[in-house]
Amino acid sequence: MSWQQRIDSALEQRRTNDSFRIRQVNEQGSGRYLVQNEIRYLNFSSNDYLGMSHHAEVIQAWQQGAEIYGVGSGGSGHVTGYHQAHQHCEQQLADWLGYPRALLFISGFAANQALIAALTEKSDRIIADKLSHASLLEAAMHSPAQLRRFAHNDVQSLQTLLAQPGDGQQLVITEGVFSMDGDAAPLAEIARASRDAGALLMVDDAHGIGVVGREGRGSCDQQQIKPDLLVVTFGKAFGISGAAVLCSESLADYLLQFARHLIYSTAMPPAQACALTAALQVIRRDDARRRQLQANIAHFRAGAEKLPLKLMASQTAIQPVIVGENQAAVNLASTLRERGFWLTAIRPPTVPPGTARLRVTLTASHTREDIDLLLEALYDATR
Repeated sequence: MSWQQRIDSALEQRRTNDSFRIRQVNEQGSGRYLVQNEIRYLNFSSNDYLGMSHHAEVIQAWQQGAEIYGVGSGGSGHVTGYHQAHQHCEQQLADWLGYPRALLFISGFAANQALIAALTEKSDRIIADKLSHASLLEAAMHSPAQLRRFAHNDVQSLQTLLAQPGDGQQLVITEGVFSMDGDAAPLAEIARASRDAGALLMVDDAHGIGVVGREGRGSCDQQQIKPDLLVVTFGKAFGISGAAVLCSESLADYLLQFARHLIYSTAMPPAQACALTAALQVIRRDDARRRQLQANIAHFRAGAEKLPLKLMASQTAIQPVIVGENQAAVNLASTLRERGFWLTAIRPPTVPPGTARLRVTLTASHTREDIDLLLEALYDATR
């Protein structure tokens, strides 16, 4: 089979399975509204949970940072790309989350890939939640270590794998809030099992940071644990992009020596670090946004339970509505779009076969009326 035949075959398979992905150009799309082809939709697909992407202080901080530093970092952080703005942001994050060090990464995907590649050796074992994000599982599969997956949020399954004999070290990986099901991990129990087995614990809290815990400190703070490695990302509640790894002094120094994504990638623009610092300050002081988000979640769930569709047991901003078959999910999303609502149909391979869904994401920017209108449209489309 030639290269072209391989490519064509893979594309045809995706089209046949109704799982072909496309990108669409938006005029606006990160906040409450999405505008495409001059049509405005109520946006229920954004991860901007607290509305930070349009916050005046965050925008102003980025603009002022660009005036001081320019719009790029100029190189890798190991060469010329590490600026005062990066250092200040890292210090603020470390103080907030109670860790000795924080290291900024250009994305959450890069942070997860870098950590797993830098830490593991052939004799080691990675034990990851079965539903961990693609960035985690892909990095684990490509690492020299053996990958074992424990049943989703099943601590007994984790303990069974941890108890198996081995020569190397063990790295346990999970998330605070899972991006496709919206459920939270039993972090306190996972931390206890990891500690008892002498394993290193890594938690990716992309969807929990900023949203839950004291001052939005995230899932680990909410469950009163401190993993060895905490990954927080900034494309959700912070409304920007990028990520940080929180860890000990020695782990930070180790990563600065061996994490190739830090060493060989251009650092994030310092102006972005300025915006992140401003977003952090707003998140810490503005608890009203978190309260509004929680109220919106409760209101949506109360109404969605009356729909003839399966609603997953999520108490987070991610509210998956299970449709089942791929084309049915696509058709429902299309019907809602005609009514002025933007929702994304999530299909395999992102989720298991037969569980295609609409992934409803709620934000503090949504009003009660927005949610009522969505519920009415969902009811009309599925009755």
